[in-house]
Amino acid sequence: MKQTTNITRADGIVIHLEDLISGIKDAEAGLRNYFITKDDRFLAPYHGSLQQVENSFLLLKASFSNLPGKQQKLLQLKSLSDRKYQYLSNELQYFLKHDSFINDSLIAIGYEGKPLMDSISQIVRSMEADEKNQLVEKAANIDNRYHTLNVFIVISAILALLFALLGLLTYTREKKARQASDQQVIEFQKQLELKINDLANANKELIQMRRIEKFAATGRIARNIAHEVRNPLTNINLAIAQLKSELPDTDENAALLFDMVNRNSQRINQLITELLNATRFAELNYQPVLMSVLLDEALELAKDRIVLKQVKIEKYYSTNQFTISADKEKMKIALLNIIVNAVEATEAKTGIVKISTKREDDKCLIEIADNGIGMDALALSKLFEPYFTTKQKGNGLGLTNTQNIILNHKGSIQVDSAPGNGTLFSLRFEILN
Repeated sequence: MKQTTNITRADGIVIHLEDLISGIKDAEAGLRNYFITKDDRFLAPYHGSLQQVENSFLLLKASFSNLPGKQQKLLQLKSLSDRKYQYLSNELQYFLKHDSFINDSLIAIGYEGKPLMDSISQIVRSMEADEKNQLVEKAANIDNRYHTLNVFIVISAILALLFALLGLLTYTREKKARQASDQQVIEFQKQLELKINDLANANKELIQMRRIEKFAATGRIARNIAHEVRNPLTNINLAIAQLKSELPDTDENAALLFDMVNRNSQRINQLITELLNATRFAELNYQPVLMSVLLDEALELAKDRIVLKQVKIEKYYSTNQFTISADKEKMKIALLNIIVNAVEATEAKTGIVKISTKREDDKCLIEIADNGIGMDALALSKLFEPYFTTKQKGNGLGLTNTQNIILNHKGSIQVDSAPGNGTLFSLRFEILN
């Protein structure tokens, strides 16, 4: 879980850095478009980016609280960013004071600020590279541990076999020696079982880490796509609005085409928003909540589907009440998505969904199991990928969003399934009490 926390932290830092440089680029683009069109709507990205960049610096400062070297880079980045915004402000003031006219002096001011943007980009890329290199090193450590355990198991198995043979050869000679040999075999078998368990746990941790890395990479791709699509989409919307205002209202064919463009533009923007919401690390409103209460409230939200399919719900809650720190509403969304998937995977009238809670070391373990159709290995490997779904009417973002919420709560999610044998979701969270 320490590796998982490190990956989550590193990806959060990369996100904040990308948001920071994206905000500055949005400010530049908005200002340039305003100079060209003199349309005040293009100033919205410029003004909005000020708060976005400031929030990114605050979050990065918190992430580097115990890292003096990175704090120094962050201070340098903050100084460059403030100077860049000062240049942008100077450009805007000059433009307004000179009758909103683009002249050589205004262009010169813009060129003076360009080296600052190059320096900002260079520092951001350097900091991102540092975080990504650390992730690569951690992944290599896990792989080495995995291979070492494999070698140890093979050696232990060979030694156990040799001791068993030795015990058989000395059986007829001396009872005491045979018993000592048997005891050694038992001890090696116990050690072998412990190492096998260690290997299984390491393998689960490796799978979890790679799943988080995959999720983090998906989030970065989604944010890049959103940034590259939304800017031209905004220009398209403004151009359509300008054309619509200039054409006569009597042109029905043009009005029909404008409406078609607007609907599809809104649909593209909605798809981008849904993808971003499902893949980015969000800020949460943490509070102490009982896990049993969260599960019962999620079941109540799924009541209509449960009743419609006549699925039987079996609850096996621990007698101990587990309190976790969570954003109650978002956690209910995650639990609801899993419960609904379990209900929809079962047959009507014969479906059974079992929900249990118990303590596992210092964590609360929640298991949600169904007797549904199950999944093959390919579906299981793609389960949390955006837009992957086996449902006819699904959008493929439900479980992606669920994984995002659980990782935001520093929890873990594991899925076991096989065709015809149902599916088991296992969730683990830190316990407060």
